[in-house]
Amino acid sequence: MRRIQSKINTNSDEFKQYKQHNQKLLAEFHQKQEDARFKRPQRDLDRLKKQNKMLPRERLDLLLDPGTPFLEFSSLGANMAYDGAAPSANCITGIGIVGGREVLIHADDSSNKGGAWYPLSIKKIVRALQIALENHLPVIHLCDSAGGFLPLQSDLFGDMYMAGRMYRHQALLSKQGCKQLSLVFGHCTAGGAYIPGMSDYSVIVEGTGAVFLGGPPLVKAATGEDVTVDELGGAGMHTSISGTCDYYAGSEREAIAIGREIVMQWEQKSKFPLQREAPEDPYYDPAELYGIIPDDIKKQFDMREVIARIVDGSRFAEYQPDYGETLVCGFANIWGYKVGILGNNGVLFNDSSLKGAHFMSLCNQNNVPLVFLQNITGYMIGEEYERRGITKDGSKMLMIQAGVDVPKFTIMTNGSFGAGNYGMCGRAWDARTLFSWPNSQIAVMGSDQAADTLATIKINQLKRQGEAPSDEQLAQIRAEVFANYEHSTSAYATSSEIWDEGIIDPVDTRNALGISISASLNSPFGGESYGVLRL
Repeated sequence: MRRIQSKINTNSDEFKQYKQHNQKLLAEFHQKQEDARFKRPQRDLDRLKKQNKMLPRERLDLLLDPGTPFLEFSSLGANMAYDGAAPSANCITGIGIVGGREVLIHADDSSNKGGAWYPLSIKKIVRALQIALENHLPVIHLCDSAGGFLPLQSDLFGDMYMAGRMYRHQALLSKQGCKQLSLVFGHCTAGGAYIPGMSDYSVIVEGTGAVFLGGPPLVKAATGEDVTVDELGGAGMHTSISGTCDYYAGSEREAIAIGREIVMQWEQKSKFPLQREAPEDPYYDPAELYGIIPDDIKKQFDMREVIARIVDGSRFAEYQPDYGETLVCGFANIWGYKVGILGNNGVLFNDSSLKGAHFMSLCNQNNVPLVFLQNITGYMIGEEYERRGITKDGSKMLMIQAGVDVPKFTIMTNGSFGAGNYGMCGRAWDARTLFSWPNSQIAVMGSDQAADTLATIKINQLKRQGEAPSDEQLAQIRAEVFANYEHSTSAYATSSEIWDEGIIDPVDTRNALGISISASLNSPFGGESYGVLRL
């Protein structure tokens, strides 16, 4: 493959302007992430110390193989919800290496509200277990939760993707042959008891670990029975009498050591034999991405310049470079893994839609995973394009994209608007992982179009009421709509709602994709099956 010839002038005023803008965004992002991970009230830190408990990330450090990466998911989950009461949605999830094996980790964070599960905590855990299912990954649960946050119980329990989905996913993981280990550091109450109960292996810590469907106060209220925590569900009882847990641990460190021993007995299954070469760093510095991504979401950039700073050796075998030029397609390697890349260079026209559909078919035929780099305003609209069949051609792209059997991965590099979000494998289209850059936005349409549309509707309402808004009123209406729209479409808003696997620094894109691709190879793929294409 030939190396991409970059046209970026790193000494230009534009490059420096963009770099300064993005470094400011990244400083804000890293501070928010740092606070979500580590900033806790002192009383909670004192409480854990008094209980001889480690912080959740201290447990994680001991569990993971030394010097190995951890791909964390949704570090800013719930960052704009519950008035900031649930940083990182009160749990940690991600893919790491334990005993030389790739595992999905779910760790409750008892350093805040006792690790209580908010609605977005449930959503984050369910999504993590879905990733384990899709990629055939074993799961390690670090259990230490006060259970469901009862003031919001109506958003926790009854619907299809609420708490019950966690346990269903656990059952399917076991059916699929994916091992599960629970390390019980704290209380597992009510529904939380089923996490270790449905795991293949469990270790419980003396003194702090407990598993029961109802705690002592509930037992007292329901049955009149007086019973202590240890008598009801402590480590000694469950490892010697009930058999609910397998291993007794005298401390958290011992529990983690036992857990690592357990994992190291698990079989290591063969991975899918994806084409792979020796990994090679990009020829161009990934940090130059800061000067490539514009300071305004409406400004365009060449996606080839992004690709050149993500892929091995900055080499790219472009497919149909002179046809459908608003969609860049081609083959490359990321950490040695062969991938097919689709990146937006403008709105999707008929030709670029057909090009994308055909390229995805070729990748699927050749068992090559797909990477989508989104910067899309949507499919082209207007009479001329409808007469050419843009709806029909866009539907072909959607049909092929939904039908491919190879793993898909998505990066939100900038804008993601309208049906373009769908065609480029947005959240609803089952990317194995989807990450966002801090500058990205997701919405039905761009902020300007939305502000103009909604302001026009408001103005027409006022006119029907006999009012004639002044120019100042018109400007105020538009400004209010614009500000609200910008706020709700930001990367922080979408990541808060777990619409992605998290916001990442652009320079970390290559690593995030590499770990995601590696994990996906635990699940077999291959084949070709599509629905009816409207020709």
